[in-house]
Amino acid sequence: MNNKIIIINGPNLNLLGEREQSQYGSITFEKLKKNCLDKSKELGLNVNFTQSNIEGELVNIIQESRKNFAGMIINAAAFTHTSVAIRDALSLFKKPIIELHISNIYKREEFRQKSLISDIVTGGIFGLGAEGYILAIISMQKLLKNEN
Repeated sequence: MNNKIIIINGPNLNLLGEREQSQYGSITFEKLKKNCLDKSKELGLNVNFTQSNIEGELVNIIQESRKNFAGMIINAAAFTHTSVAIRDALSLFKKPIIELHISNIYKREEFRQKSLISDIVTGGIFGLGAEGYILAIISMQKLLKNEN
């Protein structure tokens, strides 16, 4: 099993703990990163945890990931609802992808209820807070071991 995965975070997630705590909780981005790296290490996964506010950078990261990673967890944040470029890059990945959102996008404003990527990913986790990242890591490990 290739144990290398990437966790990609989109715009404004670097401000976790500061923004809309009613939607995103009080965890900081650095604490979230630490929790993910700790869980990944416990499960024997080698994880790259990254974030960008720039759509083109995210597209480049996704494209490069095809060569280096066996699986991807992505919280595309606001780009979930707007970026055909990110959708197109994800469709080229051809390996397990888990879409992740801290809040339940389907219980939010109407414009947030449409995901442009849900139909091309392996699965999704929505509305379970920062714990969703841990669940996604566990699920990815199982996908890579063909246990799901």
